Amino acid sequence: MRAIIVVGAAIIEDGRLLAAQRAEPAELAGGWEFPGGKVDPGESDEAALVRECAEELGVEVELGVRIGGDWPLAMSGVLRVWTARVLDGEPQALEHRALRWLTAGELYDVDWLPGDLPLVPEIAAYL
Repeated sequence: MRAIIVVGAAIIEDGRLLAAQRAEPAELAGGWEFPGGKVDPGESDEAALVRECAEELGVEVELGVRIGGDWPLAMSGVLRVWTARVLDGEPQALEHRALRWLTAGELYDVDWLPGDLPLVPEIAAYL
């Protein structure tokens, strides 16, 4: 069985990280994550992440460096995260309950989903 690949964007602007609050499914609703989603068959990780940011946030992003390797997810999947910056548009919660810009001192003020939480200290170094 092939692992599900999920990509996430650590969007950084002015020393702040963009966090997104899940609206669904019910078991994840209310938790905070890095925007992104599943990679479609035949799609590169990077292309999927750019597409997901456009769909979920209404922005065009430029990807930076990849943060670590494959981060395990409970659903027999892996999370791959890149730093990113917004090239065009203003992030909007098109598919999330809310968005929040977090400073380094606020990174743990939100309830991160278990799959995203291990990346928070890694990303703090980029703020």
